Order: sequence, then C-alpha cells, then structure tokens
Amino acid sequence: MKSTVNILLLTVTVLTANVALAQPSKEILKDFLDENVLIVVPVATNRVTTISFPSAITAIDGAGVTVDGKTPGLFQLAHTKGSAFLSVRALFPKASANLNIRWNDHTYVFELTESGQPVLSLNLAAMPTPDEEGVGHAPEVSPIKLLALLDKAKAFPLLKAQQPESVADVDFTTYDGKPLASDFNDYEIQIEETFRFNAEDTLVFRLVITNKIDAPLIYQPDSFALRVGNRLYPQSISDADGTVPPKGQSIVYFAVTGTPDGGRNELSLRNAFTVLVTRLSPPPPPPVVTVTNAPIVNPIRSPRGHL
Repeated sequence: MKSTVNILLLTVTVLTANVALAQPSKEILKDFLDENVLIVVPVATNRVTTISFPSAITAIDGAGVTVDGKTPGLFQLAHTKGSAFLSVRALFPKASANLNIRWNDHTYVFELTESGQPVLSLNLAAMPTPDEEGVGHAPEVSPIKLLALLDKAKAFPLLKAQQPESVADVDFTTYDGKPLASDFNDYEIQIEETFRFNAEDTLVFRLVITNKIDAPLIYQPDSFALRVGNRLYPQSISDADGTVPPKGQSIVYFAVTGTPDGGRNELSLRNAFTVLVTRLSPPPPPPVVTVTNAPIVNPIRSPRGHL
C-alpha cells in the first residue's frame, strides 16, 4: 500500500510539473508581420534571441550590428543565407540598434534593445487577410463588455494574484519602467500600462496626462485615438473626465477594439504607440520676447553724405 501511495504521489508531481511547463511564456512570442509597424525586440547579453519568418529571408540591413564578432558592433547577428530565421545577442548594456529585413518583397523594421527580460523566440506570421475564414473579422464587443474589460485592467494585479484563471488570456506590459511618452509642449501623455484581451481583440491603456501650465487642460474625453505607424485607431471606450488641473496630472483608461474597417487589429504590445486626444482649451500664448540694452546702430553714410 505504501508503494502505491508513493507511485500516485510521483504521478501527481509529474503531471503538475508538465502543466506548469505548458503555461504560456512571455519569452516565447508570436506576432504578425506589418511593414507599417516598428517591432521592438528586447535582447539580453547572456541569452540568444531568435526571430523566425514564415519563409526564407531575402536580405538584412542593420546599423550597429556585427556578424563575425570582430567588427565593432552593439549586437551580434547570426544568419545563414536562404534560411527563414536569424539570431541576435546584445554585446553591451543599454545598447540599441535597428534591423531592416526584406521578406516577400516588403521591408520590416525591428528595433533591438538590450534588456534583462529578453524575448528568446519571436515567431512571425503573415498578416491574415479578411478573406481567411474566422480570422479577419473583429468580434462584436458590447459597451457592457468593454466596461468589464476596463474594470479587469484596473484590478489586474489583484486578479493576477487571487484569480489567475480570470486573466489567463490577457497580455500585459509596463514597458520596463520606461513609459511611452508623447510630448505636446504644454502637456504630455504617457502610457504606463497596456493590456491585450485576445478574445475581444481589444487593447486597454492606462495613461497619465501631465499638464505643464498654470491653466486647466480641457480635452474631449471620448476623442482618444491610438497611432501605430501611419495607422490611426479610434477609441472604443474611455474612462476620463476631460480635465487636468493646472500643473497637475490625471489618470485615464481607454481601449481600442479591432480596426476602423471592422477587421482584427492583432496589435502587439511591443509596438511604439502614440496616444492622441482632441484638445478643447486654447493653447498658451507664445512668450513675448523683449530685448533690452540693445546696441545703438547708426546708419552708414557714404563719403558724399548720402545714405
């Protein structure tokens, strides 16, 4: 009987380990290729990151990249001509560089950044077309469901700790403590956190709007839009009051669902997002420049006394 119990305990332990190993990993990612979007790939100095394409890569151009390890560079790259993948490793802390990769008659731009939390495998697939069955059409998400997604994003840390199954399909990033910032001179919009709800094809953003001037900043609360490359995605819902006090800050949540034409956006959290909003209050007047103690310039006269 004792042996039987030991065997059962061993079986349960092995099954538990297998389940743990089967959990999705943030180090192994899949994304869709989009030539209009910059793909940011975190790379470590002590790990190798492999980027895989659907088929053979045509060409690779890069700045700050070395192939043989002898030529000075910030990243080391390995690629066999005719293969569909390449591997990179950072050579210095805080290094950054870009790669332009030609595939299927298109150029895709990657930004490599040294990070202590690297992506080890990035598997790229061709962007699905609307004609592909069950892929191209965005799901219908009701206003009540969108409100529920905002609430889930706000409570994400608590849900992650106490009810992890409720957020198992949610991707999340804090941008490693470096929020994406858009500076509009007298105010700034920072993206602190981004959540992707895959089933609803919806991204939820937590923003901080900073007002830099001594007057209230007033904006249209339902006018948020997300810019990715040269594409613009209007909000599907927002939680914002439309004002930021003088020299103050305001926390805002807003979401983007699908694409304007009804397709799936399939937006990755690694995109370089820019947030826009319609401003209602007038911008501050330009500063008045007054010159004092300017030198007196006398007119130059010709020898005959003419100007």
